[in-house]
Amino acid sequence: MKSMSFGPAEKSTINVGVVPAMDSAGFFVAQHDGLFAKEGLTVNYTPQASSETAIAQQQSGKLDISGGNYVSYIQAAMKGTPVEVVAEASIMKQGSQVVFTMPNSGIKSLSQLQGHMLGVNAPGNIDYLLSASTLQENGVNVGGVQFPTKPIPFPEMGPMLKKNQIAAATMPEPFASLAEQQLGAVPIADLNQGATQNFPIEGYVVTKQWAQQNPNTLKRFLAALEAGQEIADTNRSAVEQAFEALKGPADGQVASSIASVMALNNYPIGIDPTRIQRVSNVMQQFGQEGGRSKPFNVNSMLMPSSEFDFAPFESNETSSSS
Repeated sequence: MKSMSFGPAEKSTINVGVVPAMDSAGFFVAQHDGLFAKEGLTVNYTPQASSETAIAQQQSGKLDISGGNYVSYIQAAMKGTPVEVVAEASIMKQGSQVVFTMPNSGIKSLSQLQGHMLGVNAPGNIDYLLSASTLQENGVNVGGVQFPTKPIPFPEMGPMLKKNQIAAATMPEPFASLAEQQLGAVPIADLNQGATQNFPIEGYVVTKQWAQQNPNTLKRFLAALEAGQEIADTNRSAVEQAFEALKGPADGQVASSIASVMALNNYPIGIDPTRIQRVSNVMQQFGQEGGRSKPFNVNSMLMPSSEFDFAPFESNETSSSS
């Protein structure tokens, strides 16, 4: 593997918003280990409640880059928003997305969620899709389960569950382990099953205009990010340290006792169009694409390989043989 040198960054300070979940581990490792700084970038990170809020801030110029769930980005692209996925962030693994209830809720299985509220962090997003797929996989009528109409930030989901404001909650790590260890929440279903097993969850996105105006900045960001992805995928202690070092719970910070038990995802490098197309296919199946007869083709929202002469950390031998 080799590092690459790029032209001067058009913007040396960038604003990046990501959902503070384990899906963003590659970003947090890159930030914690100084990989962005090595590429000449100062990254101002702000936690995002959902991808929808991040997209709005990107369009208004408040954010340069965001990391969030593919469902929201696909929905935005279908509406004509010029979003462009520039890197994958995470692929779900066992234990990384779980449905929880409280012991006193009386709900012991997915079938008992009929007529009750299942909390997800944003209406119709990836957590809704994962939950709906798992409910159907287990013979539960999705239409009989209530879902929130407003976003619920992940840090607020556990307390809402404890106060019985929602009957159950779909939570990723580290919020899953936090709810289980600190609040006594009980898992009733792992979402890594059926049609959404090993499902792509999160990616990093810019607007097409921003990519065109800041090619060197983007190359530098991706070089650091992909190094962070590789570390996150192979070095658990680096992930734990990165999350423990965040400023506070709202930013995604966890105590060492939580970091040591939280489930991790896979953190891929590059972009696999076939993998991301899975998201659109399942969205179409559950009516999240406006009744389209065929799934939305995600290729229109993926950074073309020809857009940048960029293959970070790839050896000459690998490049010539692929």
